Formats: sequence, structure tokens, C-alpha cells
Amino acid sequence: MQETTTTVRPRRGERIMAAINRDPRTAPHGTRNDVMLAAATTALATALALLGVDGPRPDALGWTLLLTANVPLAWRRRRPVPALLAVVVCVVPYHALDNNHAAPVPATLVALYTVAATGTVRRTLITGCAVLGPALIINALTNPDEALELLRISGWIIAVLFCGIDVRYYRRYVAAIVERAERAERTREEEARRRVAEERLRIARDLHDLLAHTITLIGVQTSVAAHVLAADPDRLDRAAVAKALDDIAGTCRSARGELRTTLEVLRDLGTPDARGSLPGLHGLPDLAETARAAGARVELTVRSGEVPPAVGAAAYRIVQEALTNAVRHGGRDGGPDGLTAGVGVRVRVYEEQDALRLRVTDDGAGVDTGGDGGVGRGGGAGHGGRAGDGGGAPGFGIVGMRERARSVGGSLEAGPRDDGKGFEVSAVLPHGKDR
Repeated sequence: MQETTTTVRPRRGERIMAAINRDPRTAPHGTRNDVMLAAATTALATALALLGVDGPRPDALGWTLLLTANVPLAWRRRRPVPALLAVVVCVVPYHALDNNHAAPVPATLVALYTVAATGTVRRTLITGCAVLGPALIINALTNPDEALELLRISGWIIAVLFCGIDVRYYRRYVAAIVERAERAERTREEEARRRVAEERLRIARDLHDLLAHTITLIGVQTSVAAHVLAADPDRLDRAAVAKALDDIAGTCRSARGELRTTLEVLRDLGTPDARGSLPGLHGLPDLAETARAAGARVELTVRSGEVPPAVGAAAYRIVQEALTNAVRHGGRDGGPDGLTAGVGVRVRVYEEQDALRLRVTDDGAGVDTGGDGGVGRGGGAGHGGRAGDGGGAPGFGIVGMRERARSVGGSLEAGPRDDGKGFEVSAVLPHGKDR
């Protein structure tokens, strides 16, 4: 079935208002419309001259001047001031010959209005004085006793000029409103794009923290099982293998629950399940226990009360990433993933000066100096894909931790320890509870 699109034409009133609000110099078909307007004013001037309401009918020269005075209106949009001057050049001798004074009024008023509606106030006032002066002088010479006629002529000229100025300011006001609306629309679109980018970054951080932590621990635990199986096949330690497999299963269950929590938050389901809450300081013991199951020696110290959920979540993710990298890269004596000697990690979380402070230090692999002079290491609490990362692909560990800290207005530093025996991550997360 073929779809047909119908174009809704704007109403007559809307078209009229659009024509009024639009700058006449940018209007479509301007020359054509001006030619039609010149023809209309010519017809009106002819009718007024034939009726002879305000003076005798013009003679041949008067008709020539009268009809010629309407021709410049065809260029009034492109050249408003020259068009007005051309009209005045024809109208002044026409009035001086004492022809019908009402006939050239339409052309004169249109030219005056165009100058006022398209120019500045200064130009309008100068033009008005230049036109009003000769008009008053000519009327004083032809009708010296008609003071009321002088007032009427002045009133019409001033009224038309002020009408043009008012229309000009009204158009500028409408244009300013339209510009603000368009700017606000662009701002809303930019804000929407910014929010989408921030949301994508947040999702990427959450997935990185969750999956990197889980996959790293599963890899370590799998290596433990493989090591037990390959160490002495004749005397297989079934209990050690079973424990390693149980640890893997537990890690998978924990990851599945946290992944479900992340998806529920993204979908905004609003479920009352406790898993839907943000991770916080209460989850740090579980992180430490999981790292211990992977072979790390973790010492956890938490001295903090309740903190805002965002600060607690940032602290949780930073500690999670630091433990993940320590377990993954902190092995010593060349053992695979820390199997030869488990890395020792110390985690301290405490409050000081309206801020939650974190320190994660390990005694893992030492610091290496890359060939380019950059300092790197085989691993540690803050490993994030720097130089010296064993030639592996760059990671986002330190970048992600810093973004977590900045998301709550804090800061994070990560680097080798001063004694060169391990790595250290320190973060300051303001919570402002005492403000």
C-alpha cells in the first residue's frame, strides 16, 4: 500500500503574520510584489486624480510626473532611499504646479514607510526632516492661509515614519525571540547529546568494573585449578580442585547478580529488591573476601560512617578496580597471575576533613623502566595499561578510577610506592556531610 504525504498549508492569518514579521529585504518574490504594489499605487493615484477631490486634474506634465513617481516603488526593497528620492523628485514639481495634491500621496507614504521600516532611526529622522521641510515650504507657498493643511501633512508624514520604526522594532523583537528559541533548541540538543555521552561513559565504567573484576578473578581461580591438576597428577588434590571450582561458581553467581543490578538500573525498573541499590562501603568486605579467594592477602580497614550513595559507590568501584589489578598483575617471582607468591594488599578507608579517603597499597611486582624512559610495572593496585605492561593492550583501570573520583568532585593519584616495592592508589572523595 503506497503511503501519501499531505502538506498542510498555513492559514491565511498565519501567512499574513509571517509576512509582517519577515524582513522585507529577505522576503521571497520581493521584486514581483513591489512591481504589483507600484501598479496598485499607480491605479489609486490615477483614480484620485480623476476624481479631483483635492485640486484640479493634472495636465499632461502633471500626469507624466504623477505616473513616473510610482515607478521607483518597484525597487523600494533593494534601494529604499534612492527610491524615495526618485519619488520626491517627481512629486515636488507636481505639487509646485498646483495639481491634485491627493494623487501622489500613496506613493509618497509607501516610500517613506519603506525607508523607516528598513533603516536606522537616525536615517529615518533625517529622511523625515528632508521630506517634511520641502513639503511644508511648498504647501506654504501654494496655500499660505491653510495652517490646518500644514498640520495634516506633517501628521501624516510623522505617523508613517513612526509606523515604519515600530514595525522595524517589532520585527527585530520577533527575530530575537526566534533566535533565542533556536538557540535554546540547539542547547537542548547539545545537552541531550552530552547526557547520552555521559550515560554511555557511565555504562562503560560499570561494565568495565564488573566484567574486568569478575573475569580476572575467574582467570586466577582457573589458573589455580590448572596448577593443582598439573602439579602432581598421580596425587591429585581433589579438595583443592573442588574449592577452586566452587570459588569460580561463587564468583559467577556474584557477577550475575551485579550484572542484573546494573541492567535494572539502566532500565529504571524501580524494583524494591535490595540488589537494585548502589554498591557502597558495606560491600567492601565481600570484595576483600573475593580477592582472598583468588590468593591475595588482603588487609581491610574501614573507619567511616554513612556517606552519600554516590560517594559510597565511587569508593566501592575504586577499591574493586585496585584489588582486581593487584590480583591480576601483582604476582612475584615470575609466577602466573600471582600463584608463586600471593600479593599482599592493604586497603584503608577513613573519613577526614569532610571527605572519604582511600589508600590501596600492595607489595606486588616492582617497578620497571620502559625503553622509552616511561615508568611502568608488571601490575599492582592501579594498573591501567601504562608503559611496561608486559606488552599487553592498553587498559582503562586508572582512567576509570579517576573518572569515578571526579564524578563526585574528588581526585585520585596512582603510581609506584616510594620504596619501589609495589603500587599505591590514593583517592579523596568529598562528601560534605558537615557543611
